[in-house]
Amino acid sequence: MQIFQYPAQQEWAALQERAAAQQAQDIELRVQQIFEDVRQRGDAALVDYTQRFDGADVRAGLRVTAEEIQAAVAQVPSELQTAIRQAHANIWKFHATQREEEKRVETMPGVTCWRRAVPVQRVGLYIPGGTAPLFSTLLMLGVPARLAACPEVVLCTPPQKDGTVNPVILFTAQLLNISTIIKAGGAQAIAALSGGTESVPGVDKIFGPGNRYVTAAKQLATRYGLAIDMPAGPSEVLVIADETANPAFVAADLLSQAEHGPDSQVILLSDSMTIIEQTQVEVARQLADLPRAAVAAQALEESRAILLRTPEEMLFFSNQYAPEHLILAVRNPEQLGEGVTSAGSVFLGHLTPEAAGDYASGTNHTLPTNGYARNYSGVSLDSFLKKITFQRINTEGLLHVGPVVETMAEAEGLQAHARAVTLRLDSIHAEQTAISNPVHS
Repeated sequence: MQIFQYPAQQEWAALQERAAAQQAQDIELRVQQIFEDVRQRGDAALVDYTQRFDGADVRAGLRVTAEEIQAAVAQVPSELQTAIRQAHANIWKFHATQREEEKRVETMPGVTCWRRAVPVQRVGLYIPGGTAPLFSTLLMLGVPARLAACPEVVLCTPPQKDGTVNPVILFTAQLLNISTIIKAGGAQAIAALSGGTESVPGVDKIFGPGNRYVTAAKQLATRYGLAIDMPAGPSEVLVIADETANPAFVAADLLSQAEHGPDSQVILLSDSMTIIEQTQVEVARQLADLPRAAVAAQALEESRAILLRTPEEMLFFSNQYAPEHLILAVRNPEQLGEGVTSAGSVFLGHLTPEAAGDYASGTNHTLPTNGYARNYSGVSLDSFLKKITFQRINTEGLLHVGPVVETMAEAEGLQAHARAVTLRLDSIHAEQTAISNPVHS
C-alpha cells in the first residue's frame, strides 16, 4: 500500500480516484460490439464467447437441466449446506422487514390517494463465476426477488471449464426455487438478458455485480429500455481506524476486499502512524499465506494508507470518496457513524468485519461502487418492486380539487387539462340543479 501523510485537501481528489485497468471508452466499444453480436446471432454468439472467455464448451445446451441441478446438490458438503441455509434465513429475516403496508390517504375530502407495490415481472440475476463463484451474491439477489414475488427469475452465471455450473451455485439456486439457469457470463450474458436469445428470456431489470465489462454492459443495457440495480463493481473498502484499532483485524478487512480481483481498491485512513505501520506489517504477513495472494497483491498496488489528523477529517474524506464498504474501527463507531452521508454499507466497531455482511449477517452485499454511493442505495426489497400510485375522486372530491386544477392548468396555458375538469364539474352542477329543481308534469 502507498502511504500518504497529511495530504492537503486539494490533493484528496487524486487520492480518491479509482484504479482503471483499461480506458473506459475502449471497454464501452468492446461491450457495444458484443451486444450487437449477441443480438444478431443469439445463442450461437453466447456459445462462441463462452468458449473464448471461459474455455467451456456449451454447445450441448446453454440451459442447466434439472438433472444437472440434482447431481450438483449431492456434491455440496452438508456443513456448507447448513451455513447457506442459515445465511438464507438471516437475509430473509432482514429483508422481510422492508415490506410496507399499503396506506390510503385522503388529501382533501373525497380525494383518496395510495401507492401499491408491484413486483418487477421479469428479473435477471447475474452471478460472477470464474475463480470465485459468488453463491453468496445469489442469496443476496434471490431472497429479495422471492420476497417481492417476481414471476420470472433468470439466472446467468459463467460455467466451469468442463461446461458445468459450480455445484454450490446450483444448490443455492434450488434453495431459492430458481430453475431458469443460463451458462453464460460477462458482457455477453448481460446482452442476452437485455434482448433475449433462443435460450435466454429477455428481462425487465438486471441485477448483480461484476468486473468493468459487466458494469459497462449493464449501463449499456439501459439504452435498450432495461433497468439495472446500480453500477456495481469492482469491489472496494475504506477503513477508518484510530489508535484503538487492532492492526491484524484491519489488515484482514483490507485483504478480504483485495482478494476479490486485481482491480479492487482498498483504502486505510488513520490518525495514528503507528496503526498504519503495524497494519502494513500485518498485511504483508497475512498476504503470504493467502491462496489468492497474487490477485490481492495486484489490488494492493493501487491501494492507499492515508494519515489524517482527526476522526472528523477522516469521515469528511470518506464521504467524498463514497466507498462501497465503510468500516469504522474506532473508539466510538456509532457516534462517528452518525455523520456518514455516502457509503454502500457501514460496519461499526472492532468486532464487525465486512465479511459478515458479505455472507450472513442479513444485510445485502450488492452495493454501489466507484463513488455511486453518493446517489445510489444498495439492493433491497424495494429494488425488485415498482411503486404504482392510485387515486380515486368522488363528487365531493372533484368539487374541492377541481377549481384548483382549473386555475393551475389555465395558468400554464394547458386548456385541455382544464377542460377535462370543467366538463366534469359542469356535469355535476347540472345534475345537482336537476335534483334541486325537479320538473313536474
